[in-house]
Amino acid sequence: MPKSHRYATTLTWTGNTGGGTAGYRSYERAHEVVVAGKPTLLGSSDPSFRGDPARWNPEEMLLASISACHQLWYLHLCAVNGVVVVAYRDEAEAVMVEDDTGGGRFESATLRPHVTIAAGSDPEKAQALHHEANAQCFVANSLNFPVAHASTVEVA
Repeated sequence: MPKSHRYATTLTWTGNTGGGTAGYRSYERAHEVVVAGKPTLLGSSDPSFRGDPARWNPEEMLLASISACHQLWYLHLCAVNGVVVVAYRDEAEAVMVEDDTGGGRFESATLRPHVTIAAGSDPEKAQALHHEANAQCFVANSLNFPVAHASTVEVA
């Protein structure tokens, strides 16, 4: 029987400026995301949708989740396959498109991990493990759009 994991968050809207949602411009998009025992994440909407640019928006959180999941799987796979990673940095990007109704969806995400491996580690194996990390990533497996990889590997 497969293992099941549960996650819980509490989101509280903090953007009521006194009149609630009486008008589109009358409220802030500010909210807080809380997970027990962790720092509060301050959120808003994208600035294109009247959000606070100093706060995380859902689209950034989704992309960060994809990137972090890939990194964690990649590091695990390197560790069990004898590839010693000494540095990892991903400059990920995603594209979201709006439709005629004002709704929309993500069209794609591209991860650009730059990985530095220790001398003696196999660069070809290091590069190949990105494909396996993508196949294992819980978040990437839950998406309905492609996640591409443009990774680089260098030997320290």
